[in-house]
Amino acid sequence: MPLVRLSHRGRLVLNSVLALATVGVALVVVLGWKSATRPFQPAACQATAAGSTFQVSPEQMANAATIAGIAVKRHLPARAATIALATARQESKFINVDYGDRDSLGLFQQRPSQGWGTPAQVRDPVHATNAFYDALVKVHGYQSMEITKVAQKVQRSAYPEAYADHEPEGRVLASALTGHSTAALTCRLGDGFRPGGATGLKRYEQALPHEQAPVRVSRIAGVTGVRLAVTDPTLAWSLAQWSVGSAERFGVTRVYVDGRVWDHRRPDDGWRASPEGGRGVVVLFTDADLPRP
Repeated sequence: MPLVRLSHRGRLVLNSVLALATVGVALVVVLGWKSATRPFQPAACQATAAGSTFQVSPEQMANAATIAGIAVKRHLPARAATIALATARQESKFINVDYGDRDSLGLFQQRPSQGWGTPAQVRDPVHATNAFYDALVKVHGYQSMEITKVAQKVQRSAYPEAYADHEPEGRVLASALTGHSTAALTCRLGDGFRPGGATGLKRYEQALPHEQAPVRVSRIAGVTGVRLAVTDPTLAWSLAQWSVGSAERFGVTRVYVDGRVWDHRRPDDGWRASPEGGRGVVVLFTDADLPRP
């Protein structure tokens, strides 16, 4: 093949193309290296108490929050939440499943044929949880009873010993979600997360476990959010961490409590110090800033 002589202008163009190609390769290498040094971190929530940490998905945590929140709403002791959480972890892994052994369904794998409700009811986390607690409180001495025995009395399981395997996780989740462990529950939400806005706020208010608790709920002027006026610090942390645990479900973006804030945009910070928020609990459903007082 004969050699082709390039003009001076042609050589300049070729040199420019080669230079751009070199820069492009360098950028790919650098960006690829940076991606490798920052491994992908999947969406997850975790709770820590008494030196133990347990991690679940945001969907699982939202269901765990429902279970613990109903215990708080009913003024049940944290032990009741521990038993319910350990049971649901064993039965469904905190997933509201539409299948199970024979006609078992939902978080607690309750059977409509055994009087737990209709198929639709036992797949409703609120109904299923209340049905579990209704049966639990009828067990005399359940607070001091071994979890294998009390869960068996409620569930009538073929494998009662399995509940004990999840008691440590149930205890940690209950401690965080009932407010006995502070700054103990955080979530990293998925890439598809979007602020809930007005719709998420309305759904959140309907689900908030406060009807029988001393909490006053008010909208915040100038931003999509609510303030929960509560003076009991344990209840405040319970509501705050319930809100974080339910963040993906309702589109919660930030939660302020006790001089701290959880922000979905800064999951690695956990509960960082913040001068904003004021008293009680503030829950936002937007990335907009809080109005200045």
